Amino acid sequence: MMFVTFKIPAQENLFSKEYFIQKEDTLKYRMLLPKDFSESESYPLVLFLHGAGERGDDNIKQLTHGSDMFVKYRDSFPAIVIFPQCPQTDYWANAMVNRGTKPLTLTFPKDVAATKALNMVMLLVDEMLLKTHINKEQVYVGGLSMGGMGTFEILYRKPDVFAGAFAICGAGLPETAEAYAKKVPMWIFHGANDDVVNPQFSVDMVGGILKYGGKPNFSLYAKDNHNSWDSAFDEPELLPWLFSNIKTKQ
Repeated sequence: MMFVTFKIPAQENLFSKEYFIQKEDTLKYRMLLPKDFSESESYPLVLFLHGAGERGDDNIKQLTHGSDMFVKYRDSFPAIVIFPQCPQTDYWANAMVNRGTKPLTLTFPKDVAATKALNMVMLLVDEMLLKTHINKEQVYVGGLSMGGMGTFEILYRKPDVFAGAFAICGAGLPETAEAYAKKVPMWIFHGANDDVVNPQFSVDMVGGILKYGGKPNFSLYAKDNHNSWDSAFDEPELLPWLFSNIKTKQ
């Protein structure tokens, strides 16, 4: 049996443990608040979707990748950051995954309902948007691997909510980009040596966004394998770019 050690950030205690309950379903998530948080103020909201390896029910593993970045820049970019955790048996995106190939064989069925996990996330976002301390013009989403797939899908399903998004080593159905290409600025990342999720998927998503009138940023790291999130999180302009996108009021 192989045991995997997860690197949990030293500042894990800064992320409160939260539970979003809908009837018989519960979505576990962690939440980082700005320093000196006040409900009388208005803050950006960031949703971060983890990869398949961080699924579970411990409400901890989803902080393995990305949480350090938001803590590091907490003073520079005060925001409410949410890290939901996908159950082990579910997936953020509607993806048929064949793990018997390398890279994975991924297919995305059309016109099907969201997975239970993603649906719960969307309901949580809807609830958060009812709060007066959330800036509705600065709602963002990002994710890696399975979370990158979930990012593309939640944009397709809620194209009018997000002001900006980033997807790292993800995949999706390029034709769905028609729903959000002109509405949501994107930054897409991938490693050219990725032997888990073929980088061609990100190339195809960029092509789909361009086809439908979007103008995404795209970073393809020549030497990176699947862990291109390390390079993405080291990008000094990632968070400044993300928070610079402000949704115009309808």
